[in-house]
Amino acid sequence: MTITERPATRTALEVWVGVDTHRDVNVAVALDERGRRLGDVTVPTTGEGHATLLEWAHSLGDEVRGFAVEGTGSYGAGLTRHLQVHGQFVLEATRPRRDRMAQRNDGKSDTIDALRAAKALLADELDIAPKQRDGDVEALRTLQVVKRSAIKARTSAINAMRSILISAPDELRDRFRNVRKSDLIERCSRLRPGTDGPDASVKTALRRLARRCKMLNEELADVDAEIDALVRRCAPALLELDGVGPGVAATLLVAAGDNPHRLRSEASFAHMAGAAPLPTGSGLTSGRHRLNRGGNRQANNALWTIVLTRVRMDQRTKDYVARRTAEGKTKKEIVRCLKRYVAREVYQVIVRSTALLPPVAQT
Repeated sequence: MTITERPATRTALEVWVGVDTHRDVNVAVALDERGRRLGDVTVPTTGEGHATLLEWAHSLGDEVRGFAVEGTGSYGAGLTRHLQVHGQFVLEATRPRRDRMAQRNDGKSDTIDALRAAKALLADELDIAPKQRDGDVEALRTLQVVKRSAIKARTSAINAMRSILISAPDELRDRFRNVRKSDLIERCSRLRPGTDGPDASVKTALRRLARRCKMLNEELADVDAEIDALVRRCAPALLELDGVGPGVAATLLVAAGDNPHRLRSEASFAHMAGAAPLPTGSGLTSGRHRLNRGGNRQANNALWTIVLTRVRMDQRTKDYVARRTAEGKTKKEIVRCLKRYVAREVYQVIVRSTALLPPVAQT
């Protein structure tokens, strides 16, 4: 893939670079310290392309102050890693809501997106540092991808079995009517199809789907064991909290990343997890707040799971719910408050647990 570059029109004291990332190419735009455009370049998403982009940025001025990279956890992960290894300052190029109006007025292209990222970096509007991807938490993330894929495939197979049974011959349909999922899988896996007839084809399909489910169950058991071992290695104190199991702990660790200090405070962690209360008051309703519908929804669900468990099992939480209910708070408001408290507790444990954690061995 060829590298396209628009020559710089001037040299600068400071260089600020915005990068719009894609699967095959990265598009970068550079600004000087006064926000004037220095040039742009398009490079392939390879090691050579990353090196070319960094060399290009250094050729534009005396000092490269930083990079704003879109998708540091996906298409921009390789470039982010290359820049950090070479000591560059990198921030996640988030897209503010107000950019929607600018996009309608100015249009959209890779170069325009990179230019907006560079302007946001120069204006100090970005504050999210990218996650490091070189430790046990990154290993947890990849295992969770495998687990979600296996769960999805198992659910699809079970749904296919139930769909087949709806139109199956009456004898088979009555035989498996109102059977629990685990019993359905076990009994269908032992079916003997026979040689011919519609019953044989239905039994063959059910047996194959059931055996697929059993294979996926074994895979999920192995993945769960690996996740449990990694969580106990990198954050054993997290498992000591009420309502926190290996799955919930893994989700929270992945949301924080291998470098949870990038979130700077427990308030930042709560905002990332969608557990920070947002003000909605005005005039006579001043002081009201609502649930945050943004943030990392997997982390938010993990906090909700902890709260739900504590509401059922923990006496202190039960007393808190009763007291706040007597004060006139709704269930949603109480859950919002509890998730915020849990976020504070979880963040402190994660930061302490990962502070001295060595990186995972590379093989």
